[in-house]
Amino acid sequence: MTSLIITGATGVAGLAIYRTALSDSTVNKITLLTRRSVPAWAKLPPNAEEKTETIIHTDFKNYPPELAQRLAQHNGLIWALGRSAVGMSEKAYTELTYEYTMAAARALKEAGAGSPEQPFRFVFISGENADPSGKSGQMWARVKGRVERELPELFEGTNVRVHVFRPAYFFPSKKYPEDRMNQRSTLLRVVDATLGPLVAAATPSWYTPTEELGRFAVELAKGRWPDKVLYRNAEARKLVSGLPASST
Repeated sequence: MTSLIITGATGVAGLAIYRTALSDSTVNKITLLTRRSVPAWAKLPPNAEEKTETIIHTDFKNYPPELAQRLAQHNGLIWALGRSAVGMSEKAYTELTYEYTMAAARALKEAGAGSPEQPFRFVFISGENADPSGKSGQMWARVKGRVERELPELFEGTNVRVHVFRPAYFFPSKKYPEDRMNQRSTLLRVVDATLGPLVAAATPSWYTPTEELGRFAVELAKGRWPDKVLYRNAEARKLVSGLPASST
């Protein structure tokens, strides 16, 4: 059985990951590390309450030792905290995307997460075109790429294994109209409705169905594909297509 921490569970990616983990019978405990509880409009499986512990954490740059120890007792963490860089300064986006992620990573390292027999798996949700070299002209790509570069370096010689998943264009599933109404602006809903089907049909490697995003992230955290750090969208979609229909 697997116990997982999920951040960003109120966002599009995080909520999809959370639903997948709830529906996975091999995941027996989910801890949401979040500023606020999952909103009432989010439709969840009936087992959500019994399977979930919510830790309201308001300062993602600091982790008291007792909190770090609680988190380190899990088997893995899926870091889906984040948002679009549109309208954000580089300083603000760096704080949200880089500083928050690395602060949690350092806390887990200091708390001694994982063991030789059962490594702790840190799954970072990045994005296609993230640039670890720092040379990209896109600010978000440089910042995400910095996390991709420094996370594995931080955990060298420890019992924590880092996996980076780069999904492409994704948006709330049509299975959950409440998500679209609450997570996307009117403009983005129009964009999703018009651009989404075109991207999915013409360039599927640049499209990530949220159901596949959730499934791949959870399976990574469970250790299904333990040998690589970086998984790009096309490879992730191919791997998911080869999985059994359901793990429940």
